[in-house]
Amino acid sequence: MAAQQSRPGEMIQGINVTPLVDVVLVLLIVLMVAASYTVSQSLPLDLPRAKSGQTENTALAISIDEKGQLYVDGAAASEEQLIARVRQQKSAQDVSVLLAADGRTQHKSVVRIMDVLRVEGVTKFAINVAPEDLTQ
Repeated sequence: MAAQQSRPGEMIQGINVTPLVDVVLVLLIVLMVAASYTVSQSLPLDLPRAKSGQTENTALAISIDEKGQLYVDGAAASEEQLIARVRQQKSAQDVSVLLAADGRTQHKSVVRIMDVLRVEGVTKFAINVAPEDLTQ
């Protein structure tokens, strides 16, 4: 079937949507790439699952990997740096902590960090867990 030629003054019978589809696909790819960069900013931890988990907005995010390495807001830190950070935030506002520990980390590492935080006067804790699928 050959394409029909239009004559001057004749109405357009159809619109070519191929360029529109191309633009939409390019925008979709850009959105997917940008979303993957946003997600990759967090540490890859194997979090334990819990049915009572909920989302919590906190001022201080503390992570412990499976080797016991401490991270404060995504950056590696020592206990002294953690204490300094807590004291700095404590002077500005009430400090709350979201504590995330890899499921394979030793329990004593988590307890040690919680003890350090309690000595510094932090009483608002949330333990980060991966939500369990409730449809079983």
